[in-house]
Amino acid sequence: MVTPERADPDRAAGRSAAPRQRSGRLPWMLVLPALFGLAFLVLPLAGLLIRAPWSTLPQRLAEPHVLEALRLSLVCATIATALCLLLGVPLAWLLARVDFPGRRVVRALVTVPLVLPPVVGGVALLLVLGRRGLLGQWLESTLGVTLPFTTAGVVVAEAFVAMPFLVISVEGALRGADQRFEEAAATLGASRWVVFRRVTLPLIMPGVVAGAVLCWARALGEFGATITFAGNFPGTTRTMPLAVYLALETDPEAAIVLSLVLLAVSVIILASLRDRWVNSP
Repeated sequence: MVTPERADPDRAAGRSAAPRQRSGRLPWMLVLPALFGLAFLVLPLAGLLIRAPWSTLPQRLAEPHVLEALRLSLVCATIATALCLLLGVPLAWLLARVDFPGRRVVRALVTVPLVLPPVVGGVALLLVLGRRGLLGQWLESTLGVTLPFTTAGVVVAEAFVAMPFLVISVEGALRGADQRFEEAAATLGASRWVVFRRVTLPLIMPGVVAGAVLCWARALGEFGATITFAGNFPGTTRTMPLAVYLALETDPEAAIVLSLVLLAVSVIILASLRDRWVNSP
């Protein structure tokens, strides 16, 4: 009779039966496509850096229209992120902690802007919030508020496309948080609002921060919904991506400079999230 120890020498020696890694030659059928894929992603960025007008970069960055577009982009992206935090965190809590009929449908609807073409999102915003839209007519006639082709319209368009990033991140943090702390606080007599503010939020704060950063970066780079819903007016709705598109037709070097600014922002975002994204297993 063969004993388990004889059948499995690793088990007999007290070692874990972990899968062995075989050493050998690299599988070139996988390595070559991987290298081509890496080149496909890296070479365009390298070309951007190589063709950049480094000698005139400071002067071009100091041009009024560049500073104006940068200022508008930063302000609108920040306001849009604040709006997403105000609405998205409660929405993520609802999806993570409340079991209600149709929750899967609601979650699917929340993630639709992730896969929806931004131009289609802009058209949808026009049909709802435009001057003749479902809600836009009421906003203009009752409150005197007009959103399309205004700076507020830029904020709305950016929040529409960026909020799913925040909701998904916060919902994941809520699902991974230990609810025993919340239950203990509720047992001690804390109200639901106090539990959420004093216990839940500190527990999920890393997820909230990561979601807010991704949301801000997505809002900063928004183009399609912005130009469709808010237009392309200097000083009012012309953000950095729109300025890049416009400069590409008349001044390619200016487009490269503006693109470098957005690239630098993207690198900073990835560096700030390295523990969550880059170094994840």
